[in-house]
Amino acid sequence: MKYVNPVIFSDCPDPDAIRVGDDFYLVASSFDAVPGVPVYHSKNLVEWELINHVLKAIPFEAYSGSGATAPAIRFHNGTYYCLITFPEEGIFVSEATDPYGEWSLLRPLVKGVGLRAPSPLWYGGKCYIAFTFDRTKTGNSSQIAIFEADDTLKTAAKNFSIIYNGKDTAPLADNPKLYRHGDMFYILAPAGGIRSGWQLALRSKNILGPYEAKVIMIEGETDINGPCNGALLDADGLGEKWCFLHSRDMDAYGKTVYLEPVTWLNGWPICGNPLGENMPGTPVEEGDFPVNMMTDAHTDYSDDFKDKALSPIWEFRTNPQPDWYMMKKGLRANCVYHESENLAGLSNLIMQKISCANFAVKVKCKLALAEDGDEAGFAVYGDKYSYICVTRVEGQNMLIIREGSEDGEKDETLAKSDPFDDPYITFQLSAKKEYPDRLTFRFTFGGKAFTKKFSASRDGVKGARLGIYARSTTENSTGFATFKFYRVTCTDARLTAPPAIKE
Repeated sequence: MKYVNPVIFSDCPDPDAIRVGDDFYLVASSFDAVPGVPVYHSKNLVEWELINHVLKAIPFEAYSGSGATAPAIRFHNGTYYCLITFPEEGIFVSEATDPYGEWSLLRPLVKGVGLRAPSPLWYGGKCYIAFTFDRTKTGNSSQIAIFEADDTLKTAAKNFSIIYNGKDTAPLADNPKLYRHGDMFYILAPAGGIRSGWQLALRSKNILGPYEAKVIMIEGETDINGPCNGALLDADGLGEKWCFLHSRDMDAYGKTVYLEPVTWLNGWPICGNPLGENMPGTPVEEGDFPVNMMTDAHTDYSDDFKDKALSPIWEFRTNPQPDWYMMKKGLRANCVYHESENLAGLSNLIMQKISCANFAVKVKCKLALAEDGDEAGFAVYGDKYSYICVTRVEGQNMLIIREGSEDGEKDETLAKSDPFDDPYITFQLSAKKEYPDRLTFRFTFGGKAFTKKFSASRDGVKGARLGIYARSTTENSTGFATFKFYRVTCTDARLTAPPAIKE
């Protein structure tokens, strides 16, 4: 059996993964999204399902940072640990005995500004943690350091050792992952930047070095840019079959996850297709299943809103408040007061990631708008965004399409309908991937395709998001909109649902 990359066509920055028995678990950065730090599960490294989040909320009242960044997941003595950095606060730990269950509230391991990407390794009765520095906070770049912590990650040493400086040979070295293989310690780290980078490996017989370095994967003649930043995995648990999961920046689609075979050559883990003796590998477009089994595991991004709680496919831009929504005969979104004349900064926008290259979305909504300025809509959100909505104007509902930007003052109205009385509205969108990674889309307006084609943009450090919402320009409005279903149809010619699998 063969798979086709990417194995997760969804925004999963800074992926890290582990193998526990016959199960694989993957976590990724979530930044300011809530819930945060998604947890995925797989039996074969190809078919992945979103099963949980480590964070139910961001635990800082005055939070203003870039968010939950570069997590690491590990399993030790019956406990799953997730180490997460908040660039303005430090390194924090959450734990669980079951990754499907409740993760503990975050506890600080090391407080401090600019610490990044911790990766623990238990060895010789100690726990060593490799990490790096956020160059925007500290001015340090390309340095990798190690400190010690206790066995249960509750206390840490005050001092650390710089074990590698890639300033001259590996600029922007980042997100180190610390491993032990054979009689050597290995650190895998991306270098060179997200879109133009490569994968670096370091090795030493002493955990504090000195380390020798080798480039183990480059873009080469492929069109898979910046192939780096991920996790090394023993796929069969026997040390006979190895894999590397890494991210690829696909612009508005976000950072999708690729699966590479790993070949150990002269003691180095060469990722992808080896180019030759003492040469790095290049990413593969397809490969053999590392675990010879198929499952029906996948993440369904459609929702009929019949559960008692909101599905884990949805996220907010900040900690959600109790009056924003409720599950009542659908997803009832209340018209929360938002005084701005644009959509930027709307905290109660209920969003999900993009899940395939070419797709269509249909959203049915029952309107109960009460005041002029009440509004319900469907958006493609990024630094630049566009949306289709129903707005209450002079006691009547009007269907409107607008576009705007994070730094804009007022969204531009591009089209609007005559007033209508139907309490139900169906928003529709069709989207496709254009070369090289450009996400373009059209809204359906009054049963006809709107002629203007939009281009999605990333949302800060995240990929674009699809979102539904209700808002009002009136304080304490009693208006609301009940979303009855949200249906995503993958229209990729090569597959019916990601990931693509070849028999």
